[in-house]
Amino acid sequence: QNLLGAARRAFDAFFLHYPYCYGYWKKYADMERRLGSARHAEEVLERGLQSIPLSMDLWIHYISFLQSTLDPALPETAQRIRGAFEAAVAAAGMDFRSDKLWESYVEWERERGDLRAVTAIYDRLLSMPTQLYSHHWEKFKEHVLQNPPRAILSPEELLWVRSKLGSDPAAPKAPQPQPEGPEAPPGEDPPPGLAGKGPPEAQEELDQEKIRELVISMRQQIYAQNEAEVSKRWNFEDGIKRPYFHVKPLERAQLRNWREYLDFEVAAGSHERSIVLFERCLIACALYEEFWVKYTRYLESRTVPGARSVFQRACGFHLPRKPNIHLLWAAFEEKQGNVEEARRILRCFEAAVPGLAMVRLRRVSLERRHGRVAEAEALLLEAMRANEGLPLGSFYAVKLARQVCKVQKNLGKARKVLVEALEKDPDNARLHANLLEMEFGADVGQNEGNTMSCFERALRSPLPDEAKLVFSQRRVEFLEDFGSSIHSLLKAYDEHQKILKAHAARKRAPENGSEEPDDKRLRPDDPSGLLGPLNFSGGDPNPSYNYWYQ
Repeated sequence: QNLLGAARRAFDAFFLHYPYCYGYWKKYADMERRLGSARHAEEVLERGLQSIPLSMDLWIHYISFLQSTLDPALPETAQRIRGAFEAAVAAAGMDFRSDKLWESYVEWERERGDLRAVTAIYDRLLSMPTQLYSHHWEKFKEHVLQNPPRAILSPEELLWVRSKLGSDPAAPKAPQPQPEGPEAPPGEDPPPGLAGKGPPEAQEELDQEKIRELVISMRQQIYAQNEAEVSKRWNFEDGIKRPYFHVKPLERAQLRNWREYLDFEVAAGSHERSIVLFERCLIACALYEEFWVKYTRYLESRTVPGARSVFQRACGFHLPRKPNIHLLWAAFEEKQGNVEEARRILRCFEAAVPGLAMVRLRRVSLERRHGRVAEAEALLLEAMRANEGLPLGSFYAVKLARQVCKVQKNLGKARKVLVEALEKDPDNARLHANLLEMEFGADVGQNEGNTMSCFERALRSPLPDEAKLVFSQRRVEFLEDFGSSIHSLLKAYDEHQKILKAHAARKRAPENGSEEPDDKRLRPDDPSGLLGPLNFSGGDPNPSYNYWYQ
């Protein structure tokens, strides 16, 4: 009793991360009932059902709790329990494995003696594709055959069935008594066999049998259609080996089965069944981002509040540190016009998981799209300074320079950003290449001096020889195409020949005793590959953009 408060806090903290663990909701409720109060236990069960409404065990546990705590003598008790059963079948009755819940509902109504309610439940269940569909059909036939029709059918259906039998020419007619001789005097009984069918009870029994046959035959077609629907789903259901939540990863075969099952159900066209299957899938696959994304994309075109609710559940409980689902949520809210909410989502996620470039860049692009250029620049500048001296700092410098150059149309300010970045990171080939691209994107006639300064800075830097060779070759190409001085071109050509000869000499002398030249071996840090194909001869002026910035 003294530790009840601590236990409550422990359970509440656990459910913030794992709300799909239905067994712990039951333990929590049982603890409250034993040490706390029935009211607290009921509140815990209701919270659990809101978190995992497809849990058959939790629904049955909740209904059993109501049956054991409510006073059966009160008239509202039956209404309360029936309401709980109705809420249960509304939330989970379309689950393929919901048979236990339906059977509990049928049994409860049968124990109360309401056979018409039992028939009404069967009428809903017989059209529901479930695992034990054939068992329910047999139980329904027993229900019809073992009880009088007037006890199991509503007055409207019973009247309709009687009229159907009376108007159907194919229905067998009740035999009429045929006298075999002169009419007997009043007060005298006819001899045995001369009064036709017999007493009225026999006639009534015959009518009841015909009614039972018609009631069953009317539902036979519904059962056949349901059987066909079950057969379409049986292999998918057979492939679900772990329908409950667990932190351990699922096998690839089960993940593939869920994907194919979802695609099938969506193609089948039933929105209700698709929703139930998505919810079932997310219990078993709660830690797999792809299924949450698939669910939100399905809902977005159908119900915006529904899609928002799924995003909130995914990001708030199950995937709090997954960036992709948060970026999609922010994009969804921005698409709906909720720009402030999109800002909040990105800001909160970056605070929880700092240092992700993709999140910071999404914040920058959000501000830029809505005309807040100064805020976008401030975000990039903050990120660049926070990562000063690191490769990520140079990455943000490139982004900031491009933002200033392309959006603000301020080439001088962009140049300053990259030059300062090169002072801190002089051997970064990408910084040199992006500065060169930016200078080349301006008027080549008026900007020749700045472009040549880029080449000179790169060739004086501590870049690898392979990178310098590329810059030297491109300097020659630039002067050949756009240079204003033949002296500069010839000087650049002579220097390039010297670099080329030195590089060829190194190729002929493999290092470290390797039998193949060093430049032919795969080098993940090959700076020439980082530079990308700068094109000074026409075509796309920014050919390497996709490589650098995507």
